[in-house]
Amino acid sequence: MKTTQNADPKALLLWMTFVMSLVFAVWQALLNNFVIEKAQFTGAEIGMLQSLREIPGFLAFTAIFVLLLVREQAFALLSLALLCIGVAITGFFPQVLGLYLTTVLMSVGFHYFETINQSLTLQWVAKQDTAGFMGKALAWRSAAALVGYGSIWIVMTWLKLDYWHMYLIIGVLGLLMVISMSLYYPQFDTHEVQHKKIILRKRYWLYYLLTFFSGARRQIFMVFAGFMMVEKFGYTVSEITALFLINYVVNLLFAPSIGRLIGRIGERNALTVEYIGLFFVFVSYALVEQPHMAAALYVIDHLLFAMAIAMKTYFQKIADSKDIAATMSVSFTINHIAAVIIPVLLGLLWLSDPALVFYIGAGFAVCSLVLALNVPRHPSPGNETNWAWSAKSIEKPSLDS
Repeated sequence: MKTTQNADPKALLLWMTFVMSLVFAVWQALLNNFVIEKAQFTGAEIGMLQSLREIPGFLAFTAIFVLLLVREQAFALLSLALLCIGVAITGFFPQVLGLYLTTVLMSVGFHYFETINQSLTLQWVAKQDTAGFMGKALAWRSAAALVGYGSIWIVMTWLKLDYWHMYLIIGVLGLLMVISMSLYYPQFDTHEVQHKKIILRKRYWLYYLLTFFSGARRQIFMVFAGFMMVEKFGYTVSEITALFLINYVVNLLFAPSIGRLIGRIGERNALTVEYIGLFFVFVSYALVEQPHMAAALYVIDHLLFAMAIAMKTYFQKIADSKDIAATMSVSFTINHIAAVIIPVLLGLLWLSDPALVFYIGAGFAVCSLVLALNVPRHPSPGNETNWAWSAKSIEKPSLDS
């Protein structure tokens, strides 16, 4: 059935991104209200759930072993299907243990998909087009999220159906779209045969550290910023959904421009802007007392993360093309080292002083800023950093294990 002659691999990337964002956005938008209303979660339980959610991300390096058996494109579609199934059954298990288990199932699909999707993007899209394409992909994510939030309004506000209906509808819809993509698109080739083993190279050290701190900061935003809206300011499902709608409309409008801006100003400047902005956002989270101001910070926070495109294009410019799949797998694991630990520890800290959680996030932003200043203005193989540990001879392999 896969007879489409002029199919574009970039179109497949965009549609897969659309499905992922559609399904995950609904899961995320409902999560805080669902766990508080149905399972009586506190900060400790939500921290544990989010840590469990990140364990598959920590194990993302195992994707390279799966690729010994399955090609990357098929693996991406299978992972996306697993994400949809996990979300579809979430509403049937409104207990602590059930939510932990369905979250892990969903997360396995999500993190494997994100790993392979990033790898395919860096392989299928030319270097000079990558920042712009990733900005376009962010716009597609935002459009999908808007569709998801619109469906929440229709199903839960207008039709007055329960959480389990919403989870089931969106999960099944996503699964049908994945099946359609697998039937429509042919198997696309990659330009370089990828290494099928775990690879760590000393000359990628700066990318590894940027990835680590990105994961640490991201968890504070993902876990505690949204939780604060519900616990501290009493946001309802409709209000949280409205906030997310505003959030993604802003991203839909500005993400493509941010991608093009990164292509013009370079990775170093883009990352510097992101980390300075995030420092002030996290400090403001710690001090905010007005719900509308908190919502504005949430939107700004999410918009700044669009600048993280620069981290991926930086790696693409310094990488050996055969290292991409293996390094994406390893980098996801590095990204989730802190992500597995931080939600649990900060969830306990949240019980005594929520503001300290956000001050720690500001500290992570400062660490990232220092690292960003080490990114060269024109990164390339052999010119990976401005100082310290920069590889002078790229032909010599570092650590392959």
